[in-house]
Amino acid sequence: MGASGAYELVRANGRADDQLRPVTLTRDVMKNADGSCLVEFGDTRVLCAATVEEGVPAWRKGQHAGWVTAEYAMLPAATNTRGRREYRGRKGRSMEIERLVGRSLRAVCDLGRLGEYTVTCDCDVIQADGGTRTASVTGAWVALHDALRSYMEAGRISRLPLTGQVAAISMGLVGGRLLLDLDYPEDSHAQVDMNLVATGDGGIVELQGTGERSTMDRDQLNGLLDLGQAGIARLVELQRKVTNFGA
Repeated sequence: MGASGAYELVRANGRADDQLRPVTLTRDVMKNADGSCLVEFGDTRVLCAATVEEGVPAWRKGQHAGWVTAEYAMLPAATNTRGRREYRGRKGRSMEIERLVGRSLRAVCDLGRLGEYTVTCDCDVIQADGGTRTASVTGAWVALHDALRSYMEAGRISRLPLTGQVAAISMGLVGGRLLLDLDYPEDSHAQVDMNLVATGDGGIVELQGTGERSTMDRDQLNGLLDLGQAGIARLVELQRKVTNFGA
């Protein structure tokens, strides 16, 4: 904090305002998952694992279509003070994030082409430094891709049911500046906090935005969206590079 009490913003590692943290997508990190990815956004690390199972939820039966869902949890030592272990239905935030991940993945999946299979993408945060939900969406798509490709190559489904890619990124107004991909110190001081989920062709799946400490005007909103869409384009390119999707 400065002498005036204002937050003095110095981005870690000298990042530019429109620069992502170093992002790494490491595939095949779990032996027993049908598809897996360790996603790293700077110091945020999320382990994503996709499992395919025969059958669909009861309300889905008879529709000749599959289902894609997600579960999300933060491990106790993921933050600087130990959190209590999460159990199903225990934390509202986790439920909100896993629903976001599920919606995001279904936006780029042809469920009719999938057939009567259920794919569950587990996203477990092993280290948190801001942007765990955006990292989860981005890494879960890689895990989902690999799981579905393995089933296609095994002849269990005839075609890859993915219609495209999806990724997510955070943006915010911090110290009067528009920033891309907030780490925890930036997020905790944000005047406006936003998350963008978008497809590889630029379609917006979801936009979450909150005035934490102030409002924003239309020009600032447009600026944040421009930042976010540019960030999504870089993440989609990285996904494509590691999976060879669309080649």
